[in-house]
Amino acid sequence: MNDRVTELEIKVSLLDDMVEELNRTVFRQQEQIDLLQDQMRLLYAQVQAAASGPAEPRSLRDEIPPHY
Repeated sequence: MNDRVTELEIKVSLLDDMVEELNRTVFRQQEQIDLLQDQMRLLYAQVQAAASGPAEPRSLRDEIPPHY
């Protein structure tokens, strides 16, 4: 009986460690998601600003580097 209790205590301890590691992983992933969402908002704002800017036609000659 004592061996079974000891084995169960070991399993519980291992599960506690696993849960802690999973919690840390989820926390890091949430931080990354939050950062990516902030970056997406910034990019979206930049695209919106560029789209609402002057809509003058551009020539491909304007795109040629000066050394040509």
